[in-house]
Order: sequence, then structure tokens, then C-alpha cells
Amino acid sequence: MLLIKLLITPLFIGLTTVAGRRWGARVSGILIGLPLTSGPVSVFLTIQYGADFAQHAIVGNLAGLMSVSIFCIVYALISKHARWPACVIVASVSFLAATAVWNVFDWTLIGALLGFLIVIIIATRLIPEARTATSAIKPPAWDLPARVVIATVFVLAITTFASLLGPQLSGLLVPFPVFTLVLVAFTHHQSGSATAVRMLRNVVLGTLASGAFFVVTGSELTTLGPVLTYFLSAIAAMAVSGVVLLASRRSSMDLRIRKSEVNA
Repeated sequence: MLLIKLLITPLFIGLTTVAGRRWGARVSGILIGLPLTSGPVSVFLTIQYGADFAQHAIVGNLAGLMSVSIFCIVYALISKHARWPACVIVASVSFLAATAVWNVFDWTLIGALLGFLIVIIIATRLIPEARTATSAIKPPAWDLPARVVIATVFVLAITTFASLLGPQLSGLLVPFPVFTLVLVAFTHHQSGSATAVRMLRNVVLGTLASGAFFVVTGSELTTLGPVLTYFLSAIAAMAVSGVVLLASRRSSMDLRIRKSEVNA
């Protein structure tokens, strides 16, 4: 089991990082929204603690995605007036504060889904869509190794201490945006707040894929069994991610067309 944890997570992170670098910031932001750590964590929780424990954690995962959007909202709103270290600290505290609030409630899958969708709508209103092209950035050499190490340590920690934290709190903590934090801080430092805000908006939209993953898993895990459920969940996540990417590209194209019409 330990060997699988040490192999699967780095593989997912490596593949998505390479894809994001190849196809740009929009793709990178949306791919970060995929359940790259929470998906494997859910599988490992099912194996280690059983389907019932994992299903309760999945509800927490879905509710925890609200905290990811709150992280992105807070970072985006203060990034124009503060440097990246302050943004990272305040946004991280906002995630943890939201998690503490969510943990007070006894969440159901439907309730978590409704809350997630409401927060997504609010986030897309508060985080503006980029009106101008943002500059491409070249990530540092340590970016990919750092992502792999952080993700692996995070997966090992959550799956090890899940029984102490309980299923709901474990689920709420799993979506902590470790990759978003590292990448947006670097982007903010190198390319300014506009590029960072654009990435954060894409991350928020990308969490729709994680939402699809958790909805399918949470509703079918104890019915269809782990193998078929996680297969269908992965298909659902990739399908939603593809739709979000196409919609994002179309929206950007419409903005460029409107801008050229105004200039003409």
C-alpha cells in the first residue's frame, strides 16, 4: 500500500503538470482543479478504512471545495494591494477558517453539492475574467519536484491520521489547495496580480471536475463497489474538465472579438 501511494500520486501530478506546461496557463489552472490528491486519498481511505468511512469523507471532500473557492476569492481580492506572501497567508487562513465553520455542520451529499454550486457562482462573480492577454511564465526547475513531494507527503499524512480526524474533517481538509498555493504565489511574484487572478478563476472553474468526481463517488460507492465507482467518477471528472476548458476558450474568444469590434 505504501509503495502504491508513493507511485500513483507522483504519476498523476507529473502528467498533469507536463500537460499544463505544454498547453498554457488556462489548461494548468483547470487541471489543478482535478482531484489529483483528493481522488487518490479517497481510494486509499476506501482500502484502509472501508467504503462507509470513505463515503462520509467524500461528502466532506465536496464541502471542502467551497473552501477552495473561498481561498481563491480572498487571494484574488487582496492581490492588487498586497504582495504574494501576505496573500498566501491570508488566503490559507481563510481556507482553514471556512473548514472550521463547515465542520460544525453535519453535511449530506445534496447539501454539500448545493453549497458548492452556490459558492462557485459567487466566486465567478467576484473573480473577474481577464480582459487582456496575460504573459506566459516559465516555472522554476524545482516546481515539478516540489509538487510531487508535497502531494505525496499530503496523501500519506491524511491517510495516516484519517482515523483520528474522523471522516468529515479528513474530507474537508483534503482539498487544501497546495498546488494552487505554490503556483499562484510564483505566478503573482513573476507576472503580477492580473495573471494570478486569471489562474485563480480557472482553478475555481476547474473544481467543477472534482465536484463531479465526488458526486458520483459519494452516491455510488456503497452501491456499485469501489472499482466501477472510481472508474465512472474519473470519467465524469475528465468530461466536466473538458467542457469547462472548451467553455473557457470560447469565452476568451468572445472577449477578443468584442474587443476588436470596439477598437474598430
